[in-house]
Amino acid sequence: MDKLREIVNGKLPPRVMRFVKQTGKGINRFDMINDGDSIILGISGGKDSLALALALSLRKKWLPINYKLHAVHIDWREYPLPDESAERLKEFFEILDVPYKIVKAAMFPESFKGSFNCYLCSRNRKRILFDLADEWGYKKIALGHHLDDIVDTTLINLCFRGSFTTMLPVQEFFKGKLEIIRPMCEVPESMVKNITSFLELPVQNINCPFRETNLRASIKPIVRELSHIDNKTRQHIYKAFWKKADNFTDLKSGLNPREK
Repeated sequence: MDKLREIVNGKLPPRVMRFVKQTGKGINRFDMINDGDSIILGISGGKDSLALALALSLRKKWLPINYKLHAVHIDWREYPLPDESAERLKEFFEILDVPYKIVKAAMFPESFKGSFNCYLCSRNRKRILFDLADEWGYKKIALGHHLDDIVDTTLINLCFRGSFTTMLPVQEFFKGKLEIIRPMCEVPESMVKNITSFLELPVQNINCPFRETNLRASIKPIVRELSHIDNKTRQHIYKAFWKKADNFTDLKSGLNPREK
């Protein structure tokens, strides 16, 4: 991780600067991070969560505000992270000077009663992060979803659930006591891939039994085909949802602006 050490301790290469600034656009547009915030970083070990940690740690170096970051990796007992991978992630966060915690948990808890899907897995992960945030007194949880994730979610909900809803950049829970933020909401996946490859970040393969067969994996080729017709397809889909919204404050709390 020599390249990572170089940029943390020196001047950012142009492509890294562009990535960090693009992340900042989403943060500023939706007022995600303010002075004094304490933020849990949800870390899977994949490219997206590592890129998120990089962007937020680098932004701290030149912004006139200060905020606290604490990375949390949920290590599923059924698919544990190999020791070598765990050490590489530990080194990564030491270089970024971000505290890093591994939480062991069951991917298939008894409460699922034998059922399992992407929604239940996501809910399980959020529950663990919510509990930690409550224990530590943190108010925000940052997740590594990017522009493509939001676009994919919009199409999945529209085409398969008959609902024009999406993954929100900022979403309130428990009457505003806690927020999930998605700082890379305006960063395309291609930029994330470019940065993680260029810096040779210690990306870990995520052990997921539905990795190749879920709806998200099925919708991505369709979005790519649409982008061959218009390379701004992703941006158009992303912006379409906000154009319909009357008030983002209502959206943050999960309200439909057409049902106010």
